[in-house]
Amino acid sequence: MNGTQTLGRAIDILFVLAESRTMMTVSEIAEKVAIPESTAYRFIQTLIKNGFVERKGRGQIGLGLRIFDLARSLSSQIERELLGIARPLMEELTNKTNETTVLFIRTGTKAICIEHVTSRRLIRLSIENGRVLPLHSGASGKTLLAYESEKTIGELLESFDIGTNQEALRSQLEGIREAGYCLTLGEVDIDAFAIAAPIFDTQNRLAASLSVAGPLHRLNEENKPSIIEALKETAAQISQKLGAGT
Repeated sequence: MNGTQTLGRAIDILFVLAESRTMMTVSEIAEKVAIPESTAYRFIQTLIKNGFVERKGRGQIGLGLRIFDLARSLSSQIERELLGIARPLMEELTNKTNETTVLFIRTGTKAICIEHVTSRRLIRLSIENGRVLPLHSGASGKTLLAYESEKTIGELLESFDIGTNQEALRSQLEGIREAGYCLTLGEVDIDAFAIAAPIFDTQNRLAASLSVAGPLHRLNEENKPSIIEALKETAAQISQKLGAGT
């Protein structure tokens, strides 16, 4: 087995552990990666030595802390790249719509605002960076939820402590994917509307949601189509600059 094959097998082991979301034995890992148990053991020992996996208990193997450090570093790098690309386009979108634009990412079961451009209008929606919203309420959160995998959506729905009918919410999420955007009226703030669209990264995975939000009384049947079009176009531009579709 050459160096490239060795690296490939080690990466396969990390992916197997990540996807399992639980502890695994050496034999279970070997079976998943389709390599002999003795070979899997050697790879795992090397990964343990470098902190990428840990022996959690008798015969139980899980991801190590170093892999989470790498994940955090990667996440920070992606956020910096996303903000650098998104900010000028968000400013253009705010100028086009005369409404506040906000950028949200998913953190666990929550949506968190990482950037905003506030409308210059006297009456406007204000939101601060770091604002946390639920995934099951509001355009930004629902958009982040809608474009996750079916497995992740199911797990998240089970974790929500809400009275919302899960089938009704699933139907809403399907509608968001079909339309390419989410519109909510007074869900998070009773006097505000929000329209959100997804942003994708270089691997065509959901990276963030971009929203236009403002006072409820300013959204009408005349300006709604132009706001939606401008929003979707801006989200697509950010996705393209992130490398989506390449």
